[in-house]
Amino acid sequence: MTVIYVAKSASLQTWASDVGLTKHIYKVGVSDEAAAAAVVTLNAARHAGRTDWTLVKAQDVADLDEEDALSRLGRKETRVDPLYYPQLKGAGGIFKLKPANAENHFIIESALAGRQRKAKRLTPAEIGLYLIRNALAGDER
Repeated sequence: MTVIYVAKSASLQTWASDVGLTKHIYKVGVSDEAAAAAVVTLNAARHAGRTDWTLVKAQDVADLDEEDALSRLGRKETRVDPLYYPQLKGAGGIFKLKPANAENHFIIESALAGRQRKAKRLTPAEIGLYLIRNALAGDER
């Protein structure tokens, strides 16, 4: 079974904040192995030159092409160009998130369900859910 996952690296987020990107940088990927194993693979391969990747959120899907998912997500959030930032070492699937977009997503979802959502900071799991939903948008899963 295929899995779509969202991972983060604390050192990558610190670096991105220092260079003026934002601290809200996440890796979105699709793997045929379990999500935890995919993150271990990211660390072993030193994806983007980092070895501190942690799993934020994952979801099983029937069949999914990674490029299709990343291009769908790219319509909502900005994909970080690995050629522009040599520090990324050619790593793909890294996205710069605007927290306001994720907050608006959950506010609208609550309003449509007839619930009042209290203003609070989003957790990394909620951000991961937002990224996964947008990567699967328009794809009946």
